Amino acid sequence: MPPRTAEERQRAIVHAARATGSVDVAVLAAELGVARETVRRDLRALEDHGLVRRTHGGAYPVESAGFETTLAFRATSHVPEKRRIAAAAAGLLGDAETVFVDEGFTPQLIAEALPAGRPLTVVTASLPVAGALAGAENVSVLLLGGRVRSGTLATVDHWTTKMLAGFVVDLAYIGANGISREHGLTTPDPAVGEVKAQAVRASRRVVFAGVHTKFGAVSFCRFADIGALEAIVTSTLLPSAEAHRYSLLGPQVIRV
Repeated sequence: MPPRTAEERQRAIVHAARATGSVDVAVLAAELGVARETVRRDLRALEDHGLVRRTHGGAYPVESAGFETTLAFRATSHVPEKRRIAAAAAGLLGDAETVFVDEGFTPQLIAEALPAGRPLTVVTASLPVAGALAGAENVSVLLLGGRVRSGTLATVDHWTTKMLAGFVVDLAYIGANGISREHGLTTPDPAVGEVKAQAVRASRRVVFAGVHTKFGAVSFCRFADIGALEAIVTSTLLPSAEAHRYSLLGPQVIRV
């Protein structure tokens, strides 16, 4: 039986968005037995509550304290866009000799795109990143110890941040669950936020790399301001006007 009340309907919409990664207005209207305008009204209400971000014809879920996608899920969404972003981000390496690579699928792609012909020390909390680079010639990998989070396969807690605090890193490649001009870079989990904040503090240069859907999204834990970034690397799916607004806060914005 289709949900009868607006609250039931909106709960069903959030459940569907989190289960599949996005929802479509027309499909929801048919499944819920309501008009498309009713679905659009529900999506506006959910966006106001920070649960989804609306797109043309639909919406996708915003990660929060109570909801976070897994690494396995991230490895299946926006993959061509993430590969373009990763290649461009790796091109910002410059003369860096020590690099922090964050957890997440896009940072993992950055790690794999780093040039192989020169000595490099990579510091990471991500088991997949460490595994991808461990056999690479000229690359020394320092894996930060700590509690491993099952969904992201990355280490957190005081062991991780204490080890990271002992380093001075040339360049950090940072990911986030949300990035906004008002709230900066955010992530759902406080323990993850602590590691990311420490990585930003430990690094001379900081580059954020992420797909267009991250922009304007706000998660639970704030760990860095936009002004802390040297560069933002995203795709041309982020409108140029919005990219310009971010650049006014300090970082170079690169769209690929």
